[in-house]
Amino acid sequence: MEITFLGTGAGLPSKERNVTAVALSMLQELNEVWLFDCGEATQHQLLHTKIKPGKINKIFISHMHGDHIYGLPGFLSSRSFQAGADRPLTIYGPVGTKEFIQSALKLSYTHLTYPLTVIEIKEGLLFETEAIEVYAKKLVHGVPSFGFRIVEKDKPGELLVDKLKEKGIRPGPVYGEIKEKPSVTLEDGTIIYRSDFIGSPKKGRVISILGDTTYQAAHKEFVKNSDLLIHEATFAADKETLAEDYFHSTNIQAAKIALDAGCKQLILTHISSRYQFSDMDAFLEETKEVFLNTSIAGDFSVFQL
Repeated sequence: MEITFLGTGAGLPSKERNVTAVALSMLQELNEVWLFDCGEATQHQLLHTKIKPGKINKIFISHMHGDHIYGLPGFLSSRSFQAGADRPLTIYGPVGTKEFIQSALKLSYTHLTYPLTVIEIKEGLLFETEAIEVYAKKLVHGVPSFGFRIVEKDKPGELLVDKLKEKGIRPGPVYGEIKEKPSVTLEDGTIIYRSDFIGSPKKGRVISILGDTTYQAAHKEFVKNSDLLIHEATFAADKETLAEDYFHSTNIQAAKIALDAGCKQLILTHISSRYQFSDMDAFLEETKEVFLNTSIAGDFSVFQL
């Protein structure tokens, strides 16, 4: 999994940060790229990355504030003219998402070359596949706002090849059968049980992404034991009252959630334009006093998980 931050600012673009958009690339796992929020000029930001718009087949909108959705009409239109233009796209977002998209496309006379589905969401399980589960959680903001939890299911362990060779079972098609079937009968009548020749399951990864929200201790249950928590940090710790007034969080509040939830890594984003890059060292050090494994995303920051 690879996370690319396309925009890391809050409210309005600045010279240092564009507004919010995060891409989750799962090309090896699912051959898909998911986009979380689509602020103004997201399609321009994509031009500076290796991400192909046609590979983006799911978009998750946290809430309907403009710095999270104004990039949607342009992206949807441009995608029709790019490689993979016939690949279906599904958008998940709060009530109002469908009307916004339909109005923008209708009034701009935009015709899409691919099937578009818009699903307006509630709390709970959004969807599940053989490989992954995605959940939504309603947060606390000035308008309905959601966080998302992506849970990769555990994968079967590796085939214990050395153990098979010790039993005199040489490499060949039978290895594939043993891995796929509960039991396999060999030509000599020996029954091989998969459970005896498969290693421990590979633990699936968990990524939690919280959109705009005030600090809520209860959010720790939703992001519990995440391998990665991406959390807004609009303000520094000394602006806690301002953060509460504007329904946002501070860096320290994000760190407390990560710590209390047992997360492994925290990445801060959605930084107010009042802070310059020159402020980020102090911003980060302050956060690390609460949660050590913290990073601050900048536009085009890439993280591997």
